[in-house]
Amino acid sequence: MKIRTPVIVLNVKAYAESSGERGVALLKACEEASEETGASIVICPQQVQLALIAKQSRIPVFAQSVDALDPGSQTGWVTLQSIKAVGAAGTLVNHSEHRLKLAEIEWIVSKAREMDLVTCVCTNNVPVSMAAAAVSPDFVAVEPPELIGSGIAVSRADPQIVRNSVDAVKKVNRKVTVLCGAGITTGDDVKAAIELGSEGVLLASGVVKAKNPKAAILDLCKGL
Repeated sequence: MKIRTPVIVLNVKAYAESSGERGVALLKACEEASEETGASIVICPQQVQLALIAKQSRIPVFAQSVDALDPGSQTGWVTLQSIKAVGAAGTLVNHSEHRLKLAEIEWIVSKAREMDLVTCVCTNNVPVSMAAAAVSPDFVAVEPPELIGSGIAVSRADPQIVRNSVDAVKKVNRKVTVLCGAGITTGDDVKAAIELGSEGVLLASGVVKAKNPKAAILDLCKGL
């Protein structure tokens, strides 16, 4: 699946506010915001709800993570084949809260490409962004861990890391799309990220923990 950019990728993590029916409500809010504004939005539901969300979603759905394993005698792991079977369009890879080894990242990206699944590799600085670009994922999302969940947008607190990551990734592989994340909460944050060269944002708590998630998403859409 080709994901249209600029894009908002919402990772709902494992927050209480995104579990059960609240996870479904977040999907509906994203769908409605996308239909009302024309914005490209991707949702990454909790792993236990991936099949439920993917089967009914009108927007692309990503897994929050997968493991570098083929199907077989594996307990408690998630394979690329399993997420594709339930209708996911792709997966996040190497989020700062679910780190992987470089060999695992490369394996997942390569296998996902064979299966027409989209990969978004998360990174924390310019050198790691360059290394990620070298394995040719669809997206690289740079997120300084210290700003994740802080409410302080990376596009404002550390604009140079966004600009430098975009430049570095494009030097390695011009086909890789660069997103930025960490602390993104408003449309102004999104606009600032795009002005720095990002082609979208990856965020979580700014929507999931908002009193009115749909209003928060609509505000983000204004920055695209």
